[in-house]
Amino acid sequence: FVPHSLQAKMSRPVQARRLEGVDKNIWVEFVKLAATYSKVNLGQGFPDFPAPDFLTEAFTRALGGGNHMLHQYTRAFGHPPLVKVLAQFFEKLLGRDLDPMTNVMVTVGAYQALFCCFQALVDEGDEVIIIEPFFDCYEPMVKMAGGIPVFIPLRPNPPKDGKLMSSADWQLDPAELASKFSERTKAIVLNSPNNPLGKVFSRGELGLIAELCVKHDVLCISDEVYEWLVYDGRQHIRIASLQGMWDRTVIIGSAGKTFSATGWKVGWVVGPDRLLQHLRTVHQNSVYHCATIAQEAVAQGFQRELMLYGKPESYFVQLPKELQQKRDWLVQSLDAVGMKPIIPEGTYFLVADISQFKSDVPDVPSSDEPYDYRFAKWMVKNKGLAAIPLSAFYSQAHKNNYTNFIRFCFAKEEATLKAANDILQKWKQEKTS
Repeated sequence: FVPHSLQAKMSRPVQARRLEGVDKNIWVEFVKLAATYSKVNLGQGFPDFPAPDFLTEAFTRALGGGNHMLHQYTRAFGHPPLVKVLAQFFEKLLGRDLDPMTNVMVTVGAYQALFCCFQALVDEGDEVIIIEPFFDCYEPMVKMAGGIPVFIPLRPNPPKDGKLMSSADWQLDPAELASKFSERTKAIVLNSPNNPLGKVFSRGELGLIAELCVKHDVLCISDEVYEWLVYDGRQHIRIASLQGMWDRTVIIGSAGKTFSATGWKVGWVVGPDRLLQHLRTVHQNSVYHCATIAQEAVAQGFQRELMLYGKPESYFVQLPKELQQKRDWLVQSLDAVGMKPIIPEGTYFLVADISQFKSDVPDVPSSDEPYDYRFAKWMVKNKGLAAIPLSAFYSQAHKNNYTNFIRFCFAKEEATLKAANDILQKWKQEKTS
């Protein structure tokens, strides 16, 4: 005999309300598809080339060196050598004095930095402006904090001369942007250089955003993880350096993107203590602490880069040059087969127009899946090439306007890009034969 109380299943809901509608994730589905079918994976945003030798050597030294304390907890808000060198570095970039203990905090990747921002700064009912296309975690993180996402798309303005479009041709409408700000607006999320488009916001565009932030007393969460990955001689401008913005901006950075070591999960936030003190509260009550050895190695990487700042042998100078070449190869490969690439000004990514391929992909009459999702799934299953549908980076309201594009990652070995080119060339021959 089993008492009734021990048999009874729980009938009350177990899921917290904050998770409603945020349970689906594009990466879970497409990473699985890529692992199953792809010969060449240009989907997920990580390099398949090694991190620089000086960084892995620093990690090995930290791991096997005589300092056994590197295997223990360090300071919860950031390993002292790392926050000190980050403060020195950002003093140079922002032209202001920084206190490493109050103006810098280390996080488990930029992802946790974002989570801390939304949890610490967004209240129930606060509106948060998100520029589309956006890195897909912004929307669920805002909702989990109780906030209301307000979306504004960058609108494409194709060049008239038949040239390939650039990410610079995707722009905000100033009047539309101004209309999104109200007394309910708590923050705007800025991602420059932008993932997935590769857009690097110009000084004029940033000035417009800054003006509206100051006018409406709004915070700026500035995701700058691709800050060193800008091409064609362009410059990454930090919005916190504009008038009136330091006091209201949290800058987010990533060693994963900066040093091509995404699996280390070392990120940081830089900003005024009046904002960071609240992020520290979330950090100490969630993750509490980041891996000490990874922080030690990243600190040594930054010390090297501080000495070589602006010199040709700096990794921050070399990496964008290499990636620009890889970008150009992929642009040529895609253009040759009739996928129209949008040339990115920065990041690991480029977006390509796939509207000329509709006849290749079988229609599924009963499906409400957008064309770019069907195309990306068909391409990985039938051609072995993995990419990500662009509409995954849009809100429900605007998704259907951007279903003719997919995103590729070009931060790959030459051999990977060559294998992708071979797939595309073979596909082109099949189409013409």
